[in-house]
Amino acid sequence: MGEVGLSPGQCVLDYGCGIGGHSVAAAQAIGEQGVVYAADIHPRALQAVRQAAARASISNIRTIETDCATGLEDSSVDAALFYDTFHSLDQCGPVLRELHRVLKPSGVLSFSDHHMSEEQILAAVAQSGLFRLIRKARRSYLFEAVAG
Repeated sequence: MGEVGLSPGQCVLDYGCGIGGHSVAAAQAIGEQGVVYAADIHPRALQAVRQAAARASISNIRTIETDCATGLEDSSVDAALFYDTFHSLDQCGPVLRELHRVLKPSGVLSFSDHHMSEEQILAAVAQSGLFRLIRKARRSYLFEAVAG
């Protein structure tokens, strides 16, 4: 989470959260004043997120069952975590548009997918026209939303 630069009180979306390892780490980084939205298509994954949060005594994680739309307000998220999910999408455009919609103008998309090469990641995100690479971190790529 250090690469993303999360701060206390922020709002984070963990899109394709799986069992919630990143959700829990983000919740700890932003503290009780912040909120993490853990979004996944699989109800069992979301149940695992809730259980992990309970075990860690974390109360600032909210789960969202979805295959794309999050239901979050426009420009409401400080950071979107998008880890090891992109390769499994049938259509990446709608998800990238949703992430762009919910990110604040100053927000960051932290993207990593160990099933894809650097060239594939950069090409896919650049092709959307929605994000611009800020920097390559050690384990992820950080993008900012392009105004539009």
